[in-house]
Amino acid sequence: MSPDRAPSQPAQRAPAPDSPTRPPPDRKSAGPRRRWGWRILWLAVCLAALIELALWVGGRRVEPVPPSGRAAEAAPTVQVGVATVTKGDIPVTLDALGTVTPLATVTVKSQISGQITRIAFQEGQTVKKGDLLAVIDTRPYTIALEQAEATLARDQALLRNAENDLARYQKLVTQDSIARQTVDNQRYLVSQYQATVQSDKVAIDNAKLNLDYCHITAPVGGRVGLRQVDEGNYVQVGGTTGIVVITQMQPITVVFTLPEDDLPRIMQRLSAGAVLPVTAYDRSMTTKIAEGRLATVDNQIDTTTGTVKLKAEFDNEDQTLFPNQFVNARLLVDTLAGVAVVPRAAVLHGAPGDYVYVVGPDDTVSIRKVETGPAEGERIAIRAGLEPGERVVVDGTDRLRDGARVHIAGAGQRTTGAPGGQPPKPAQP
Repeated sequence: MSPDRAPSQPAQRAPAPDSPTRPPPDRKSAGPRRRWGWRILWLAVCLAALIELALWVGGRRVEPVPPSGRAAEAAPTVQVGVATVTKGDIPVTLDALGTVTPLATVTVKSQISGQITRIAFQEGQTVKKGDLLAVIDTRPYTIALEQAEATLARDQALLRNAENDLARYQKLVTQDSIARQTVDNQRYLVSQYQATVQSDKVAIDNAKLNLDYCHITAPVGGRVGLRQVDEGNYVQVGGTTGIVVITQMQPITVVFTLPEDDLPRIMQRLSAGAVLPVTAYDRSMTTKIAEGRLATVDNQIDTTTGTVKLKAEFDNEDQTLFPNQFVNARLLVDTLAGVAVVPRAAVLHGAPGDYVYVVGPDDTVSIRKVETGPAEGERIAIRAGLEPGERVVVDGTDRLRDGARVHIAGAGQRTTGAPGGQPPKPAQP
């Protein structure tokens, strides 16, 4: 080894000029990374909770498969209320909105001109046909009558004188004492006076009629409305304002409309001579106002609405029906006698149609499809599917499934479910 050579040292590798260098870790960027991680974790937990909730809600709507064998025996019983299918009569009715229409509405007006000297009625009074309502000053028409009578007396005297002259002229013409032309002229004069007397008699009748018109009477019987003129007013013939309006209240009618599809049944019953009762209810369909009968059916169908008008007549003795009043009319078309009847709550509606839960002898329920008929209140007729004596569920149907075992609350009597869809409370001993 040469003494002038320095000892060998390990060679140091210089970094490649193109190789990237790793920067030192930045402590300030670690905080946001942790926060993003917590946010992602929190969103994952919330998403899992929402999925779990959706699966739980969906599982409640899915009807479980009916258990069988030992599983069915172990399934809990459901407390329900039942009703027995009975046999009864159900009326077939049609409901419609109607308007009370009077048989006659008359606006009383004066037939002569003059001053009203007396009003002989009270507002709201019930009058009969011919009752006095008002009096017009009779003096001008009394004078006109006396003048017509005087004219008649004068013309009658002239007629008698002409007739006497004609008799003398006819006697003289037989003696050739006067010309025949004189007799003919006198005969024409007599005929002229006869026509004048006849005209005077017509004038007297007209004056008497005007005098009668001074006493305004009721043309129809009914209820008078509010007075439209007062005493002292001068009325004229053809005036737009009348004295009072009279509306016939007894009897009164109700006009209502029904779909044209209901017309064949109605006409069939009317052709058979049946009297179809009609009941009028108030607008809320809760209070019965009056009972009547179907009077007539219109002779044409309204093509724009596909309905036909019907008119029912009511005696309206207590005057509970007023003109232009809106009422609900219920027409009794027919009555189904001896049909199976159940409460409305027993009939359910689904994809197969109308069905009920029938309770068997072993206290298990089964779904049975039924054919429903008309309903009355809380009762509905069953045309097919049930027989009198069978039991159907009326309370607790929302917790049932086909083949479920039930416990009849209240010793087999119908019960009412608790509010809010809660199961009914057991009967107290």
